[in-house]
Amino acid sequence: MRYLPLTHKSRSDMLDAIGVSCVDDLFQDIPQEAFVDGLCDLPPHKNELEVERLISAYAEQNNPASAQPFFLGAGTYFHHIPATVDHIIQRSEFLTAYTPYQPEIAQGTLQALYEYQTMIAQLTGQDVANASLYDGSTACTEAALMAMRVTKRAEIIIATPLHPHYRSVLETYLGNIEGADCCEGSPSDKTAAVIIQSPDFYGTPHTYDDLRAECDAVGALLIVVINEIVSLGLLPAPTCADIVCGEAQSIGIPMSYGGPHLGFFACKTKYLRQMPGRLCGETVDEEGKRSFVLTLSTREQHIRREKATSNICTNQGLCALAFTIHMALLGEDGFKNLAKINHERACALAEAIEEIEGVKILNDTFFNEFVIQLPLKSLTKIQKNKNITAGYPLEESLLITATEMTTDKDIQALCDVLKFERF
Repeated sequence: MRYLPLTHKSRSDMLDAIGVSCVDDLFQDIPQEAFVDGLCDLPPHKNELEVERLISAYAEQNNPASAQPFFLGAGTYFHHIPATVDHIIQRSEFLTAYTPYQPEIAQGTLQALYEYQTMIAQLTGQDVANASLYDGSTACTEAALMAMRVTKRAEIIIATPLHPHYRSVLETYLGNIEGADCCEGSPSDKTAAVIIQSPDFYGTPHTYDDLRAECDAVGALLIVVINEIVSLGLLPAPTCADIVCGEAQSIGIPMSYGGPHLGFFACKTKYLRQMPGRLCGETVDEEGKRSFVLTLSTREQHIRREKATSNICTNQGLCALAFTIHMALLGEDGFKNLAKINHERACALAEAIEEIEGVKILNDTFFNEFVIQLPLKSLTKIQKNKNITAGYPLEESLLITATEMTTDKDIQALCDVLKFERF
Protein backbone atom coordinates (compact mmCIF):
# COMPACT_ATOMS: atom_id res chain seq x y z
CA MET A 1 0.00 0.00 0.00
CA ARG A 2 3.05 2.26 -0.02
CA TYR A 3 2.09 4.03 -3.26
CA LEU A 4 -1.68 3.46 -3.02
CA PRO A 5 -3.17 5.89 -0.47
CA LEU A 6 -6.71 4.47 -0.74
CA THR A 7 -7.78 1.64 1.53
CA HIS A 8 -9.94 -1.26 0.38
CA LYS A 9 -12.85 0.25 2.30
CA SER A 10 -12.46 3.69 0.66
CA ARG A 11 -12.44 2.06 -2.77
CA SER A 12 -15.50 0.03 -1.89
CA ASP A 13 -17.31 3.15 -0.67
CA MET A 14 -16.57 4.99 -3.92
CA LEU A 15 -17.73 2.06 -6.05
CA ASP A 16 -20.96 1.86 -4.04
CA ALA A 17 -21.49 5.63 -4.48
CA ILE A 18 -21.32 5.42 -8.29
CA GLY A 19 -23.27 2.17 -8.49
CA VAL A 20 -20.76 -0.38 -9.77
CA SER A 21 -19.51 -3.55 -8.13
CA CYS A 22 -15.86 -3.39 -9.17
CA VAL A 23 -13.34 -1.23 -11.01
CA ASP A 24 -13.55 -3.46 -14.11
CA ASP A 25 -17.17 -2.33 -14.60
CA LEU A 26 -15.84 1.13 -15.47
CA PHE A 27 -14.08 -0.30 -18.54
CA GLN A 28 -16.94 -2.31 -20.03
CA ASP A 29 -16.97 -0.23 -23.25
CA ILE A 30 -13.44 -1.38 -24.08
CA PRO A 31 -13.28 -4.60 -26.19
CA GLN A 32 -11.89 -7.58 -24.28
CA GLU A 33 -9.20 -8.21 -26.90
CA ALA A 34 -7.70 -4.81 -26.10
CA PHE A 35 -6.83 -5.79 -22.55
CA VAL A 36 -3.39 -7.17 -21.69
CA ASP A 37 -3.57 -10.57 -20.03
CA GLY A 38 -1.14 -10.59 -17.14
CA LEU A 39 1.92 -8.43 -16.65
CA CYS A 40 3.86 -6.83 -19.51
CA ASP A 41 6.87 -8.82 -20.70
CA LEU A 42 9.57 -6.30 -19.86
CA PRO A 43 13.32 -6.99 -19.87
CA PRO A 44 15.33 -6.88 -16.62
CA HIS A 45 16.99 -3.61 -15.58
CA LYS A 46 19.88 -2.36 -17.71
CA ASN A 47 22.54 0.29 -17.32
CA GLU A 48 22.52 3.55 -19.28
CA LEU A 49 24.78 2.32 -22.09
CA GLU A 50 22.69 -0.81 -22.60
CA VAL A 51 19.49 1.22 -22.67
CA GLU A 52 20.93 3.61 -25.29
CA ARG A 53 21.93 0.68 -27.50
CA LEU A 54 18.53 -0.95 -27.12
CA ILE A 55 16.57 2.23 -27.90
CA SER A 56 18.87 3.00 -30.87
CA ALA A 57 18.22 -0.48 -32.24
CA TYR A 58 14.48 0.12 -31.95
CA ALA A 59 14.82 3.51 -33.67
CA GLU A 60 16.72 1.98 -36.58
CA GLN A 61 13.67 -0.16 -37.35
CA ASN A 62 11.71 2.98 -38.20
CA ASN A 63 11.33 4.01 -41.81
CA PRO A 64 11.17 7.84 -41.83
CA ALA A 65 9.48 9.72 -44.64
CA SER A 66 12.75 11.33 -45.71
CA ALA A 67 14.35 7.94 -46.39
CA GLN A 68 12.24 7.04 -49.44
CA PRO A 69 9.56 8.32 -51.85
CA PHE A 70 6.64 9.22 -49.59
CA PHE A 71 3.02 9.68 -50.73
CA LEU A 72 1.14 9.08 -47.49
CA GLY A 73 -1.21 11.82 -46.28
CA ALA A 74 -4.70 11.08 -44.95
CA GLY A 75 -4.57 13.67 -42.17
CA THR A 76 -0.84 13.92 -41.42
CA TYR A 77 1.37 15.56 -44.04
CA PHE A 78 5.07 15.59 -44.91
CA HIS A 79 6.17 19.22 -45.23
CA HIS A 80 9.45 21.06 -44.93
CA ILE A 81 10.07 22.80 -41.59
CA PRO A 82 12.72 25.57 -41.49
CA ALA A 83 15.52 25.01 -38.96
CA THR A 84 14.61 28.38 -37.44
CA VAL A 85 11.38 26.92 -36.03
CA ASP A 86 13.11 24.26 -33.96
CA HIS A 87 15.79 26.72 -32.84
CA ILE A 88 13.30 29.26 -31.50
CA ILE A 89 10.89 26.87 -29.77
CA GLN A 90 13.80 25.34 -27.85
CA ARG A 91 14.69 28.64 -26.22
CA SER A 92 14.19 28.09 -22.50
CA GLU A 93 11.63 30.87 -22.07
CA PHE A 94 9.34 29.11 -24.58
CA LEU A 95 10.12 25.47 -23.91
CA THR A 96 9.59 25.62 -20.15
CA ALA A 97 6.56 27.90 -20.15
CA TYR A 98 3.30 26.36 -18.96
CA THR A 99 -0.18 27.74 -18.31
CA PRO A 100 0.02 31.57 -18.23
CA TYR A 101 -2.00 32.05 -15.05
CA GLN A 102 0.06 35.11 -14.06
CA PRO A 103 0.03 37.45 -17.08
CA GLU A 104 2.58 39.81 -15.56
CA ILE A 105 5.28 37.12 -15.94
CA ALA A 106 3.89 35.34 -19.01
CA GLN A 107 3.67 38.13 -21.58
CA GLY A 108 5.80 36.26 -24.13
CA THR A 109 3.65 33.12 -23.99
CA LEU A 110 0.44 35.14 -24.12
CA GLN A 111 1.62 37.24 -27.06
CA ALA A 112 2.66 34.13 -29.01
CA LEU A 113 -0.79 32.61 -28.46
CA TYR A 114 -2.44 35.91 -29.40
CA GLU A 115 -0.47 36.00 -32.66
CA TYR A 116 -1.43 32.37 -33.31
CA GLN A 117 -5.11 33.16 -32.79
CA THR A 118 -4.85 36.13 -35.15
CA MET A 119 -3.29 33.98 -37.88
CA ILE A 120 -5.94 31.27 -37.56
CA ALA A 121 -8.77 33.84 -37.65
CA GLN A 122 -7.33 35.42 -40.80
CA LEU A 123 -6.76 32.07 -42.52
CA THR A 124 -10.27 30.79 -41.80
CA GLY A 125 -12.12 34.05 -42.41
CA GLN A 126 -13.64 33.91 -38.92
CA ASP A 127 -13.94 36.58 -36.23
CA VAL A 128 -12.11 34.85 -33.41
CA ALA A 129 -9.97 31.77 -32.76
CA ASN A 130 -9.02 30.01 -29.55
CA ALA A 131 -5.52 29.23 -28.28
CA SER A 132 -5.56 25.76 -29.96
CA LEU A 133 -6.89 22.30 -29.14
CA TYR A 134 -5.24 18.89 -29.06
CA ASP A 135 -5.72 17.84 -32.70
CA GLY A 136 -8.13 17.90 -35.62
CA SER A 137 -10.34 15.09 -34.33
CA THR A 138 -10.96 16.67 -30.93
CA ALA A 139 -11.43 20.09 -32.55
CA CYS A 140 -14.12 18.62 -34.82
CA THR A 141 -15.86 17.00 -31.86
CA GLU A 142 -15.68 20.18 -29.78
CA ALA A 143 -17.28 22.04 -32.68
CA ALA A 144 -20.18 19.58 -32.71
CA LEU A 145 -20.61 19.83 -28.93
CA MET A 146 -20.53 23.62 -29.14
CA ALA A 147 -23.22 23.58 -31.84
CA MET A 148 -25.36 21.38 -29.60
CA ARG A 149 -25.02 23.89 -26.75
CA VAL A 150 -25.88 26.83 -29.01
CA THR A 151 -28.92 25.24 -30.71
CA LYS A 152 -30.11 23.01 -27.83
CA ARG A 153 -30.33 20.16 -30.38
CA ALA A 154 -28.62 16.77 -30.50
CA GLU A 155 -28.35 15.72 -34.16
CA ILE A 156 -25.12 16.14 -36.16
CA ILE A 157 -25.19 15.68 -39.95
CA ILE A 158 -22.05 14.63 -41.86
CA ALA A 159 -22.32 16.14 -45.35
CA THR A 160 -19.06 14.97 -46.98
CA PRO A 161 -16.59 12.12 -46.39
CA LEU A 162 -15.13 12.94 -42.97
CA HIS A 163 -11.75 11.61 -41.83
CA PRO A 164 -12.58 8.23 -40.20
CA HIS A 165 -10.57 9.07 -37.08
CA TYR A 166 -12.51 12.30 -36.69
CA ARG A 167 -15.78 10.46 -37.06
CA SER A 168 -14.71 7.79 -34.59
CA VAL A 169 -13.87 10.39 -31.94
CA LEU A 170 -17.11 12.26 -32.65
CA GLU A 171 -19.22 9.11 -32.32
CA THR A 172 -17.44 8.17 -29.10
CA TYR A 173 -18.29 11.53 -27.52
CA LEU A 174 -21.87 11.58 -28.80
CA GLY A 175 -22.36 7.98 -27.69
CA ASN A 176 -22.17 9.19 -24.10
CA ILE A 177 -24.77 11.93 -24.56
CA GLU A 178 -28.42 10.94 -24.28
CA GLY A 179 -30.33 11.53 -27.51
CA ALA A 180 -27.26 12.57 -29.51
CA ASP A 181 -26.90 11.19 -33.01
CA CYS A 182 -24.41 11.40 -35.87
CA CYS A 183 -25.63 10.56 -39.37
CA GLU A 184 -25.78 11.49 -43.05
CA GLY A 185 -28.71 13.17 -44.76
CA SER A 186 -30.35 16.57 -44.99
CA PRO A 187 -30.62 18.92 -42.01
CA SER A 188 -33.95 19.25 -40.20
CA ASP A 189 -35.34 21.14 -37.23
CA LYS A 190 -33.59 18.54 -35.04
CA THR A 191 -30.16 19.26 -36.49
CA ALA A 192 -27.61 21.12 -34.37
CA ALA A 193 -24.98 21.35 -37.11
CA VAL A 194 -23.88 20.13 -40.51
CA ILE A 195 -20.23 19.13 -40.79
CA ILE A 196 -18.48 19.47 -44.13
CA GLN A 197 -14.81 18.58 -44.60
CA SER A 198 -13.06 20.37 -47.45
CA PRO A 199 -10.99 19.02 -49.02
CA ASP A 200 -12.78 15.88 -47.84
CA PHE A 201 -11.06 12.68 -46.76
CA TYR A 202 -10.61 11.66 -50.40
CA GLY A 203 -9.09 15.00 -51.35
CA THR A 204 -12.03 16.69 -53.11
CA PRO A 205 -12.68 20.38 -52.29
CA HIS A 206 -16.27 21.54 -51.76
CA THR A 207 -18.23 24.78 -51.85
CA TYR A 208 -20.51 25.88 -49.02
CA ASP A 209 -23.31 28.03 -50.46
CA ASP A 210 -25.95 25.29 -50.81
CA LEU A 211 -25.29 23.87 -47.35
CA ARG A 212 -25.28 27.37 -45.86
CA ALA A 213 -28.77 27.92 -47.24
CA GLU A 214 -29.98 24.53 -45.95
CA CYS A 215 -28.62 25.26 -42.48
CA ASP A 216 -30.20 28.71 -42.40
CA ALA A 217 -33.56 27.23 -43.39
CA VAL A 218 -33.67 24.97 -40.31
CA GLY A 219 -31.59 27.02 -37.85
CA ALA A 220 -28.58 24.70 -37.81
CA LEU A 221 -24.92 25.74 -37.65
CA LEU A 222 -22.44 25.06 -40.44
CA ILE A 223 -19.13 23.53 -39.35
CA VAL A 224 -16.26 23.40 -41.84
CA VAL A 225 -13.46 20.92 -41.09
CA ILE A 226 -10.06 21.41 -42.74
CA ASN A 227 -7.64 18.51 -42.55
CA GLU A 228 -4.82 20.12 -44.56
CA ILE A 229 -4.47 23.76 -43.52
CA VAL A 230 -2.07 24.51 -46.41
CA SER A 231 -5.11 24.25 -48.71
CA LEU A 232 -6.29 27.62 -47.38
CA GLY A 233 -3.45 29.20 -49.36
CA LEU A 234 -5.35 28.45 -52.58
CA LEU A 235 -8.95 27.62 -51.68
CA PRO A 236 -11.35 30.36 -50.53
CA ALA A 237 -11.61 30.87 -46.78
CA PRO A 238 -14.89 29.44 -45.43
CA THR A 239 -16.17 32.82 -44.27
CA CYS A 240 -19.81 31.70 -44.41
CA ALA A 241 -19.26 28.98 -41.79
CA ASP A 242 -20.28 29.38 -38.16
CA ILE A 243 -17.33 27.30 -36.96
CA VAL A 244 -14.11 26.35 -38.74
CA CYS A 245 -11.83 23.75 -37.20
CA GLY A 246 -9.28 21.13 -38.11
CA GLU A 247 -5.63 20.16 -38.13
CA ALA A 248 -2.69 22.57 -38.45
CA GLN A 249 0.16 20.03 -38.25
CA SER A 250 1.33 20.89 -41.77
CA ILE A 251 2.86 24.18 -40.64
CA GLY A 252 5.85 23.93 -38.32
CA ILE A 253 5.09 20.52 -36.82
CA PRO A 254 6.71 17.21 -37.86
CA MET A 255 4.59 14.11 -38.42
CA SER A 256 6.26 12.32 -35.47
CA TYR A 257 4.50 9.05 -36.30
CA GLY A 258 1.13 10.56 -35.44
CA GLY A 259 1.59 13.26 -32.85
CA PRO A 260 1.57 15.61 -31.10
CA HIS A 261 -0.50 17.58 -33.58
CA LEU A 262 -2.28 20.94 -33.45
CA GLY A 263 -6.05 21.36 -33.48
CA PHE A 264 -7.33 24.79 -34.52
CA PHE A 265 -10.76 26.28 -33.82
CA ALA A 266 -12.39 29.53 -34.99
CA CYS A 267 -15.92 30.88 -35.02
CA LYS A 268 -18.18 33.93 -35.33
CA THR A 269 -18.13 36.51 -32.53
CA LYS A 270 -21.71 35.78 -31.46
CA TYR A 271 -20.67 32.26 -30.40
CA LEU A 272 -17.56 33.44 -28.55
CA ARG A 273 -18.75 32.53 -25.05
CA GLN A 274 -19.58 29.00 -26.12
CA MET A 275 -16.15 28.43 -27.66
CA PRO A 276 -14.13 25.64 -26.00
CA GLY A 277 -10.59 25.95 -24.68
CA ARG A 278 -9.19 29.35 -23.86
CA LEU A 279 -8.66 32.73 -25.46
CA CYS A 280 -5.85 35.28 -25.14
CA GLY A 281 -6.75 38.92 -25.53
CA GLU A 282 -4.96 42.25 -25.96
CA THR A 283 -5.36 45.14 -23.52
CA VAL A 284 -3.28 47.95 -21.93
CA ASP A 285 -1.70 47.92 -18.49
CA GLU A 286 -1.96 50.67 -15.86
CA GLU A 287 0.83 52.55 -17.64
CA GLY A 288 -1.01 52.44 -20.97
CA LYS A 289 1.36 49.91 -22.51
CA ARG A 290 0.16 47.12 -24.80
CA SER A 291 -0.21 43.86 -22.86
CA PHE A 292 -1.87 40.46 -23.11
CA VAL A 293 -4.18 38.53 -20.80
CA LEU A 294 -6.02 35.23 -20.62
CA THR A 295 -9.40 36.68 -21.55
CA LEU A 296 -11.62 33.59 -21.49
CA SER A 297 -10.87 30.19 -20.01
CA THR A 298 -14.17 28.47 -19.32
CA ARG A 299 -12.53 25.12 -18.66
CA GLU A 300 -13.18 22.68 -15.84
CA GLN A 301 -9.84 23.64 -14.27
CA HIS A 302 -11.26 27.10 -13.58
CA ILE A 303 -15.00 26.60 -13.10
CA ARG A 304 -17.41 23.82 -12.18
CA ARG A 305 -17.31 20.89 -14.59
CA GLU A 306 -20.98 21.14 -15.53
CA LYS A 307 -20.53 24.84 -16.37
CA ALA A 308 -17.44 24.36 -18.55
CA THR A 309 -17.63 24.79 -22.32
CA SER A 310 -14.99 22.09 -22.60
CA ASN A 311 -13.35 19.41 -20.49
CA ILE A 312 -10.08 19.88 -22.35
CA CYS A 313 -7.49 20.64 -19.70
CA THR A 314 -4.97 22.62 -21.75
CA ASN A 315 -3.91 23.70 -25.24
CA GLN A 316 -1.02 22.73 -27.54
CA GLY A 317 1.06 25.75 -26.59
CA LEU A 318 4.42 24.62 -27.97
CA CYS A 319 2.90 23.30 -31.21
CA ALA A 320 0.95 26.55 -31.62
CA LEU A 321 4.21 28.44 -31.16
CA ALA A 322 5.91 26.31 -33.85
CA PHE A 323 3.01 27.03 -36.19
CA THR A 324 3.20 30.75 -35.46
CA ILE A 325 6.93 30.92 -36.12
CA HIS A 326 6.67 29.01 -39.39
CA MET A 327 3.75 31.17 -40.56
CA ALA A 328 5.66 34.34 -39.67
CA LEU A 329 8.61 33.11 -41.72
CA LEU A 330 6.35 32.34 -44.69
CA GLY A 331 4.24 35.48 -44.61
CA GLU A 332 1.06 35.79 -46.67
CA ASP A 333 2.80 35.51 -50.04
CA GLY A 334 4.98 32.63 -48.90
CA PHE A 335 1.99 30.70 -47.56
CA LYS A 336 0.11 31.13 -50.84
CA ASN A 337 3.20 30.09 -52.77
CA LEU A 338 3.56 26.97 -50.60
CA ALA A 339 -0.03 26.02 -51.38
CA LYS A 340 0.58 26.64 -55.08
CA ILE A 341 3.65 24.40 -55.09
CA ASN A 342 1.70 21.66 -53.30
CA HIS A 343 -1.03 21.76 -55.92
CA GLU A 344 1.49 21.83 -58.77
CA ARG A 345 3.26 18.78 -57.34
CA ALA A 346 -0.06 16.95 -57.08
CA CYS A 347 -0.94 17.88 -60.66
CA ALA A 348 2.45 16.62 -61.87
CA LEU A 349 1.84 13.35 -60.01
CA ALA A 350 -1.66 13.01 -61.46
CA GLU A 351 -0.45 13.67 -65.00
CA ALA A 352 2.22 10.99 -64.66
CA ILE A 353 -0.23 8.45 -63.24
CA GLU A 354 -2.77 9.10 -65.98
CA GLU A 355 -0.25 7.70 -68.46
CA ILE A 356 -0.28 4.30 -66.73
CA GLU A 357 -2.65 1.76 -68.26
CA GLY A 358 -5.12 0.24 -65.79
CA VAL A 359 -4.76 2.99 -63.18
CA LYS A 360 -7.54 5.57 -62.86
CA ILE A 361 -7.78 8.82 -60.89
CA LEU A 362 -11.20 9.03 -59.20
CA ASN A 363 -11.21 12.75 -58.29
CA ASP A 364 -12.49 15.42 -60.65
CA THR A 365 -10.81 18.09 -58.54
CA PHE A 366 -8.22 17.99 -55.77
CA PHE A 367 -5.72 20.11 -53.86
CA ASN A 368 -2.71 17.93 -53.06
CA GLU A 369 -4.38 14.58 -52.38
CA PHE A 370 -6.45 12.25 -54.57
CA VAL A 371 -7.60 8.64 -54.98
CA ILE A 372 -6.36 6.25 -57.64
CA GLN A 373 -8.11 3.00 -58.53
CA LEU A 374 -6.06 -0.09 -59.34
CA PRO A 375 -6.47 -3.87 -59.17
CA LEU A 376 -6.63 -5.36 -55.67
CA LYS A 377 -3.67 -7.63 -56.43
CA SER A 378 -1.56 -4.63 -57.38
CA LEU A 379 -2.64 -2.75 -54.26
CA THR A 380 -1.53 -5.64 -52.05
CA LYS A 381 1.88 -5.79 -53.71
CA ILE A 382 2.40 -2.04 -53.40
CA GLN A 383 1.62 -2.19 -49.67
CA LYS A 384 4.38 -4.79 -49.23
CA ASN A 385 6.94 -2.77 -51.18
CA LYS A 386 9.46 -1.54 -48.60
CA ASN A 387 11.20 0.88 -50.94
CA ILE A 388 8.31 3.33 -51.20
CA THR A 389 5.44 4.58 -49.05
CA ALA A 390 2.80 4.60 -51.73
CA GLY A 391 -0.16 6.04 -49.86
CA TYR A 392 -3.16 5.22 -47.68
CA PRO A 393 -4.89 1.99 -48.81
CA LEU A 394 -8.66 2.00 -49.23
CA GLU A 395 -10.70 -1.01 -50.44
CA GLU A 396 -9.57 -1.24 -54.07
CA SER A 397 -7.93 2.14 -54.31
CA LEU A 398 -5.12 4.21 -52.90
CA LEU A 399 -5.24 7.71 -51.38
CA ILE A 400 -2.00 9.43 -52.38
CA THR A 401 -0.56 12.83 -51.50
CA ALA A 402 2.05 15.15 -52.98
CA THR A 403 3.62 18.09 -51.16
CA GLU A 404 6.56 20.41 -51.77
CA MET A 405 8.72 17.48 -50.58
CA THR A 406 7.67 15.35 -53.57
CA THR A 407 10.37 15.38 -56.25
CA ASP A 408 10.19 14.36 -59.90
CA LYS A 409 12.36 11.38 -58.96
CA ASP A 410 9.79 10.35 -56.33
CA ILE A 411 6.98 10.59 -58.87
CA GLN A 412 8.91 8.46 -61.33
CA ALA A 413 9.58 5.88 -58.61
CA LEU A 414 5.87 5.58 -57.81
CA CYS A 415 4.95 5.30 -61.48
CA ASP A 416 7.57 2.59 -61.97
CA VAL A 417 6.09 0.63 -59.07
CA LEU A 418 2.53 1.06 -60.37
CA LYS A 419 3.56 -0.14 -63.82
CA PHE A 420 5.50 -3.13 -62.46
CA GLU A 421 2.94 -4.25 -59.91
CA ARG A 422 0.20 -4.54 -62.50
CA PHE A 423 1.74 -7.75 -63.81
